[in-house]
Amino acid sequence: MTEEFKDNKEDIFDPVASKAARYEKGTAIRKITPRSHHQEWTPAKNREDPVEILIKTSVGRIESLLPIRYSRMMESPFAFFRGAAAIMAADLAQTPNTGIDLQLCGDCHLMNFGGFATPERKLVFDINDFDETFPGPWEWDVKRLATSFVIAGRWKNFSNKVCKEFAWNVADSYKRHMLEYSQLSALQIWYADIDLADLIEKGEDEEIKSFQHKRIKKAAEYSAHEKEFAKMTYQEGSRARIKDDPPLIYHPSGDEEKRILKEAEIIHKRYLETLSDEKKVLLSRYTLHDLAIKVVGVGSVGTLCGISLLMSATGEPIFLQFKEARKSVLEAHVKAKSKYSHQGERIVQGQKLMQSASDMFLGWTNDDKGKFFYIRQLRDAKVKPVLEIMKTKNMEDYAKACGWALARAHARTGDPSVLSGYIGKSNEFANAISRFSISYANQNDSDYDKMLEAIKKGKLPISE
Repeated sequence: MTEEFKDNKEDIFDPVASKAARYEKGTAIRKITPRSHHQEWTPAKNREDPVEILIKTSVGRIESLLPIRYSRMMESPFAFFRGAAAIMAADLAQTPNTGIDLQLCGDCHLMNFGGFATPERKLVFDINDFDETFPGPWEWDVKRLATSFVIAGRWKNFSNKVCKEFAWNVADSYKRHMLEYSQLSALQIWYADIDLADLIEKGEDEEIKSFQHKRIKKAAEYSAHEKEFAKMTYQEGSRARIKDDPPLIYHPSGDEEKRILKEAEIIHKRYLETLSDEKKVLLSRYTLHDLAIKVVGVGSVGTLCGISLLMSATGEPIFLQFKEARKSVLEAHVKAKSKYSHQGERIVQGQKLMQSASDMFLGWTNDDKGKFFYIRQLRDAKVKPVLEIMKTKNMEDYAKACGWALARAHARTGDPSVLSGYIGKSNEFANAISRFSISYANQNDSDYDKMLEAIKKGKLPISE
């Protein structure tokens, strides 16, 4: 980014200027950062060793769980990519950008999108992971999302040409929907969501459509908490307990368990204080019955995460998931400092800024040892993507859906008129992003091989 642009950055976001004037300001940025420059990927000469970055991001995690982390990452270049957000964040900081910052997902890959129920019980499609959310250059989310489709496509043995088309469709869909959002008022953008059933209906594969409609019908039919209660608990006297399934779900043992449960009561009370008054009233009817450590995802393995079981006086359950909140991998690579000293609050507020509707029990808390957490429902009618059954057309449709959801999320905290003016109506931006995605997927393959070599040499532990 040039000094000239840095000096004029504040002028771009002028709430008084017309949409047409803001669109023109976006167009003018092309002279400073041409759209074709987004295709560039050349690793810096002083690029940090990706294995060293992984080791750094493991500091402070539960050491006994690190072998699970690396074992999961070694399954494929795609699994590695999902756990290596810190590596790509460092690389993206070296790529050209327009200087336009907005709220980012930060770990924007295709498995961090899906369907879920809003508090009003409507099923929507949206981004669903915000552990790394932070303000930064809007291009970073687009590049990570598009690249994830190339890497996932290769994992499914699609050709490079087809994978490149997936990435192109991410950027093209982002462009088209950002243009649509640029015609709306700020309030209309805030109200906008993507109806999951309508999205599925747009697909052309009748077999997949039938499969997906059955999934959302099933998701909408049952109470997630009651189903999880029957599956995940057993009765110990008069008390319900979460079943152990080591090493993925387990209780601390002996005196440690008693201590942690005592601490959990305090942490739970602090969490309640972050909720609105009506949610406090609702959860006041439930008491904390049990808590267990639960290994989640790929990137979160080793952080302190788990599930807590709340029960009402009449025996109705609620499962909450708590996740340790660490610094965003983006923070070290942007000039802006976080406005939140509490990492759990950073995640919750970022999620509320980007999602069309957030979990009704979303809140944050902390212990007395400097660890931050955020809390949400364990599952609430979630519909995750099933990549294993997707054919070329299904992946293409899914790429378009993710590009759309990302545009909607970015339009909430960015200026869609400026962004649309910069991207324009031609294919130049999508072409550049698709080329970048192929190049960075190759980089990811190389980094994955370096991780495998480190595991072979015993530098990174794996499960037996």
